Amino acid sequence: MSNTRENAEVSASGEDRVNAMRGYKATLKNPRTSNEAKEHASEVLNNELGWDKPRQDLYEVRDRNKGPTHVAGGLKAAQKNPRVTDRGKQSSSEKLDTLAQQAPEE
Repeated sequence: MSNTRENAEVSASGEDRVNAMRGYKATLKNPRTSNEAKEHASEVLNNELGWDKPRQDLYEVRDRNKGPTHVAGGLKAAQKNPRVTDRGKQSSSEKLDTLAQQAPEE
């Protein structure tokens, strides 16, 4: 199986788990749901989904799929964007320097 397909499958299942988590959290906040439904939602969130764990897993998969070239391009664009604050431009410059130091030499 290709790496891209494997990552897509992990991402899809992660997205499904995040969507389920959102639904159960909505149940907890909905004043029109029964106490039994809220208890069930709480149990599923705590025991099966690990509360916010699906969201963290999804973020990790997405971060792994980011290409360093695209990240560098976004950081360079931020430096030239007039709507980015001076602090934001400085931060993007620092991140770009860090990214350049981490890049493998060819």
